[in-house]
Amino acid sequence: MAARSNPGWRAELVESYADLFHPVRDPLSAPGWPAVGDGWEDLLQRACRRIRAAVSDDDGMFRVTTIKEKYGTLRLYWEGALTPAASAKVEEAVDLAEARSCTTCDVCGERGVLRSDAWLATRCDDHAEGRAAVEVEQGFENLHVERRLVRGRVTVSYRIYDRDADRFVEAERPRGKGK
Repeated sequence: MAARSNPGWRAELVESYADLFHPVRDPLSAPGWPAVGDGWEDLLQRACRRIRAAVSDDDGMFRVTTIKEKYGTLRLYWEGALTPAASAKVEEAVDLAEARSCTTCDVCGERGVLRSDAWLATRCDDHAEGRAAVEVEQGFENLHVERRLVRGRVTVSYRIYDRDADRFVEAERPRGKGK
C-alpha cells in the first residue's frame, strides 16, 4: 500500500481548489479526497492547475469525485457538464497526471517504475521494498493509447509520455513480438 502519512497537503489541495472539489464544510470530507501516497502531491497540483484552466472559461459544471491509486497508478475521476472543448482539456490533464504517476514513486516523488509483489506500486529503487520492476515489452514503455469516436468511426492514436517535458509525444503504432 502507498504511504499516506501527511494529510496536510491533501487538505491544502482541496482548499486551494475548492472550485474543483466542492467540499461541504470540511476538506477531509470532500468527494475526491486524494487517497494516494505523498509522492504524488506534485502531479496532483499540476493536474488541478490544468483542470482549473480548462474549466475556468466554461459555464458548465465540474467536480472531482475520486482520486485513488489502482494497479500502481493514479486514477482521477470527475463528473460534470462541460463543453466538448473543455472536456477534452480536462481529459488531457487527467491523462497527463495518470501517465506521470506511472513514472513517479508514490512515496517520495522521485522517478519510479511500476513494480510487482503482492500488489502493484510505482516506486523508486529506494522504496521498492523488494518488489521487482514489471517487464514492459520494448516500444511499449509509457505508451498511452487513445480511442475516440469521430463521426461514427473509432480512431486510435498512440502517444508516449515524456516525463522531462511533462507532455505526450505522438508515436507510431508499436509492433509487438511476432508482428
